[in-house]
Amino acid sequence: MTDAPQDEADEEKVDSDIVVTGSRIVRDGYSAPTPVTVLGAADIQAQKPANISDFVNQLPSIGQGSTSGNSSGSLSNGIAGINSVNLRGLGAGRTLVLLNGQRSVASAVNGVVDINTFPQDLVERVEVVTGGASAQYGSDAVGGVVNFILDERFKGLKLSADQGISTYGDGRNYRLAATVGVSGFDDRLHVLLSGEYFRQEGVDTIARDWNDNGYFQINNPAYTATNGLPQRLVGSGFGPAGYTKGGLVTAGPLRGTYFLGDGQTGQLTFGTTNTTSSPWMIGGDWRTTLEGHVGTNSLIPHEERISFFDRIAFDVSDALQVYGQASYNRYRGQSFYQQTPSTNVTIRSDNAYLLSQYPAVAAAMRANGLASIAIGTSNFGFPVPGSDNTREVYRYVLGAKGKFQLFGQRWTWDSYYQHGATKSHEELTNTWNNARMALAQDAVLSGGQIVCRSTLTNPTNGCVPIDRLGTGGVSAAALNYIYGTAQPQRDQTIQQDVAAASVNGALFKLPGGVAAIAFGGEWRKEQIDGTVDPQFSSGWLYGNYLVNRGEYSVKEGFVEVDLPVLPGLNLNGAGRYTDYSTSGTVQTWKVGATWQPIPDIKFRGTYSRDIRAPNLQELFAAGTARTNTVILPSNAPLTGSQQFLETTIGNTSLDPERAKTWTLGAVFSPGFVPGFTTSFDYFDITIDDAIGSITSQNTVDFCYTGSNQYCSNIVYTGGALQRIIIQPFNFASQHERGFDIEASYRTDLSAISGSLPGRISIHGAATHYISNVIDNGIFPIDYAGVNGGSLSGGFSVPKWRYRVSAFYELDPVSLNLVARGFGNGVYGNDYVECTSGCPASTTQYRTINENHIPGMMYLDASLGVKLNAGGHQGSLNFIVNNLTNRDPVLVGNGPDGNNVPAYAQTARSMYDVIGRTFRVAFTIKF
Repeated sequence: MTDAPQDEADEEKVDSDIVVTGSRIVRDGYSAPTPVTVLGAADIQAQKPANISDFVNQLPSIGQGSTSGNSSGSLSNGIAGINSVNLRGLGAGRTLVLLNGQRSVASAVNGVVDINTFPQDLVERVEVVTGGASAQYGSDAVGGVVNFILDERFKGLKLSADQGISTYGDGRNYRLAATVGVSGFDDRLHVLLSGEYFRQEGVDTIARDWNDNGYFQINNPAYTATNGLPQRLVGSGFGPAGYTKGGLVTAGPLRGTYFLGDGQTGQLTFGTTNTTSSPWMIGGDWRTTLEGHVGTNSLIPHEERISFFDRIAFDVSDALQVYGQASYNRYRGQSFYQQTPSTNVTIRSDNAYLLSQYPAVAAAMRANGLASIAIGTSNFGFPVPGSDNTREVYRYVLGAKGKFQLFGQRWTWDSYYQHGATKSHEELTNTWNNARMALAQDAVLSGGQIVCRSTLTNPTNGCVPIDRLGTGGVSAAALNYIYGTAQPQRDQTIQQDVAAASVNGALFKLPGGVAAIAFGGEWRKEQIDGTVDPQFSSGWLYGNYLVNRGEYSVKEGFVEVDLPVLPGLNLNGAGRYTDYSTSGTVQTWKVGATWQPIPDIKFRGTYSRDIRAPNLQELFAAGTARTNTVILPSNAPLTGSQQFLETTIGNTSLDPERAKTWTLGAVFSPGFVPGFTTSFDYFDITIDDAIGSITSQNTVDFCYTGSNQYCSNIVYTGGALQRIIIQPFNFASQHERGFDIEASYRTDLSAISGSLPGRISIHGAATHYISNVIDNGIFPIDYAGVNGGSLSGGFSVPKWRYRVSAFYELDPVSLNLVARGFGNGVYGNDYVECTSGCPASTTQYRTINENHIPGMMYLDASLGVKLNAGGHQGSLNFIVNNLTNRDPVLVGNGPDGNNVPAYAQTARSMYDVIGRTFRVAFTIKF
């Protein structure tokens, strides 16, 4: 992991130009004013990742991206299973992902590109530009650019196989790949074929001991506005107060009675609980209430991926190449959301299952004059709801590139047309129809048979009674009835068409060298359409899909100049004019400079204006809905934890976001330490008119603390909370500051002592986030140093992130050791930590008993052996990740959301939840 000029693989290509992602002008990365980090072939080869996105996400400059492991809860929006990259923690939508410098079609309606659609065995290196690049490459490059560079000139046959498994014997995965490169017609024709198959066995629950602590964040039941106690509590021994796996009576004279096997009941010992802490309690039988629900979210999804890539290039002459490219990727992934709890389930006194299985409870109801009881149940015995998503991504490129002489200088040009399509089939599993469940649970006795009450007046309605009491199990017939003959599903097609052309070359000589220019234009169209059977648009526990439809087009032109005005002083500038069909025109620009006063040191800096246009989801979301919970305060029509339907809709009036970014840094390559290079770069990013939305809990909090503009998004029906509407607006701003430090050292040990064999190389990078402030129009929040993962809406970044990779090479063996991790953090910079004598707790500055979350360092190791059998080159690698098997730090998620106990009791997007994993990889080349 180095600055571009240190990448050995690049240095060996003496006859090839290197186009660094941060610029359209051909040059090496060392002379670029924009910081560029390169993950080279050696790094990729050493770790042989099962998913290359997991590897890229180790970079310190990258925040929380979506992975197939942490997106299992994204049932209703089709995101489950996608691996994205999130530079600077600004959001994956603000990172532009390229393949060989070209755009790729999005894998989901939110615009993110699934990295695993790229041909992994052909990835030669990954270039990461940590600065705005919209002037060079267009919209979305606010956080930067990640460019996956393929080895287009590969020749021969390469076969690869690798397999991995966790130290617990689960999460087994394997990958098979084959790549063929053939030349003909005196090396003018080059054909490249690559295929890959990947399979992973999922782990359907969070089957780890560290997840059995009842460690959550709750509202303190002892808190009042004046008693000086913290409003929030973080700790272990907390559990739900409103349900058990077989059903818990939650109110009235029978409160605390819970149902076990047939005829068996228990009396729950409630911990400390009240309407303030609802739905939580402290102590008591917290293990009983968690049982059947805790950890029922998938630890690892089931995944299957098959990919094909083909490129055919023909050199018509030394000055002209035409090429065609086609790729196909099919992904299928299944993950499970949670064993969904139900609250306020009405059981009438004449319920057939109550009378036949729990006569003592029925008698107690009669004695107390109760016509019904309300129970809470985590629905033990029901299949766990989840998603089974399939995505097919097609990408076709036709292009030509060449070179010519102009003004006595060498010029190059490149043009291409790309058509990409993502066809997704989103289908839920084990989610019930709410109306059918209401009918089925109202079971009565008729003629000695258990039937639905509704069939007494409508004998042909097909209702099958269901037993919601106890742990004896649910009949298959009842499950078939509530789930129906088909589950909620949606088919969507996302299409992207791009036509682009660019020219770059030398102009004239200046005192410092030859001036260069690049210019070009691009047209792009993005569209989405789909189909949903009307029966799946409403009335289901999850899903409730609607059709997303819409399109927009973009026309733009750009120019970039590079001016070596004096020896050691280079100026760079770029500008782009963009016309969006939805929001009109916008201009972006960038200026940069490098100054090398002496050979050992170079200063560099940039200042840019960048944009991000709203994506298809933000513009055209038709109204995806999911079941969720919020905690309503005492001045709301209802109080405590309430279940509702959360609806997310689009906004076609959105304007592009506008960002200003400046970086200032230096590169130091001391001549007295050959092989050593280090760099320091400060960055400052300000985003105005940021597109964003607030969570349902924030909607409630803001509404009932005086921000009345949010109250219209909260809908009550019949006295019950029915719906909260989430919609994006250009209402926020974001300001992030920090710096990157990078260093590399490479030397033959013989240079230190003639008796020492082999070569060592060390590459290290660290990013310090000084601040990352988002102002949503109500109050600003700094997310730098927030280690709470999803608690921050995905924008949190640790104060420090680092990765150090060390190689020792002694042919034919190489040893690699990686140390990676992040520093200590907090639940929120806006939280006030105290245990007594606390100040008044407010929506902006909540008090909490513990606001410290420890950081973590992981060690990875690999041993590689080069093989040579019959003249064929090969390699065998043994890789261990999380070498010391460190458990994640417990993080108290909560207090709202019905999935909290089901999810990992940590921040799974930051900490390793799998544990030590082993991989073995074999590659042979013919």
